[in-house]
Amino acid sequence: MDQQGMFSHHSHSGQFCAHAKGTLEQVVLEAISKRWSTLGLSEHVPRYRQQDLYPEEEGLGLDHLATTFEAYVKEAWRLKQLYADKITLLVGIETEYINPEGLDRLVKLLQSHGNSIQYIVGSVHHCHEQPIDFDKPRFDNALNSLGGKDDEERFSKLFEAYFDAQYTLLQRLKPAVVGHFDLCRLYYPDRDFKSFPAVWDKVERNINFAVGYGGLFEINASAFRKGWTSAYPAPDVFEAIVAAGGRFTLSDDSHGPLAIGLHYDKACKYMEDQGLETLFYLKEVSGADGKSELVPTPVQGKPWLKSWPEHIEKLHVV
Repeated sequence: MDQQGMFSHHSHSGQFCAHAKGTLEQVVLEAISKRWSTLGLSEHVPRYRQQDLYPEEEGLGLDHLATTFEAYVKEAWRLKQLYADKITLLVGIETEYINPEGLDRLVKLLQSHGNSIQYIVGSVHHCHEQPIDFDKPRFDNALNSLGGKDDEERFSKLFEAYFDAQYTLLQRLKPAVVGHFDLCRLYYPDRDFKSFPAVWDKVERNINFAVGYGGLFEINASAFRKGWTSAYPAPDVFEAIVAAGGRFTLSDDSHGPLAIGLHYDKACKYMEDQGLETLFYLKEVSGADGKSELVPTPVQGKPWLKSWPEHIEKLHVV
């Protein structure tokens, strides 16, 4: 595949994610129609407690989540083989970390699947076992449950809890892609981590750890559809990753075929404005033992500066 084509390492479908749209095959076909070269499939791993189900899942049950995940892995490999001459599909997962028991079960799940899970998008969506990305009321409930004399103290507690959870996840799984690094300020994007010294220490700690094992930090365009003026991560974290020698990849975090490449025009402009020098993707290569592995590989020619925006304009992907 010509890697001047666009790509994403983070995607979902309505077939396997209750808050997404369309089938997984429709998502793949949309990426093919846009002449993408690589698409990472990364459905959510199952959750293991009834209280952790989202509203649209409450009637489905825990067994359904488990069987849905197994069906996803099977379908992802079917599509990978079916469309191998048109696009490179990577079969991955997006993590959850709600509590230590759930993380232990996730580790066992990954071990049981062996090479059928090619890569991990390491994401956190909860603080103190409460969801922070489903909607603003649930975020605010999580924030207010932490106590504190004022908002500054409550935000500091929430941010610290988020980055401690992220650090635990990074240590346990060493995900190839670090998902939406600063999701914890989703509904309050103007909150400055540097105004909380303890929080910023944890931000830098997590960045340095991920850099140390070779993880890629995703530039996640879904922040734009959430009302942000930047992708995840915002400029303060982006600059810290650059300073630490970190490497970036690109994701749309799409939740259906209509969201494939959504806001990539803005993501390209963001990468340009940030002076991004190198963008990486996971390239599938065959090892000496015949098994494939994914190797972070630089994209040549800085296509986010010209060729990708021109292609997006032709496709009317805005």
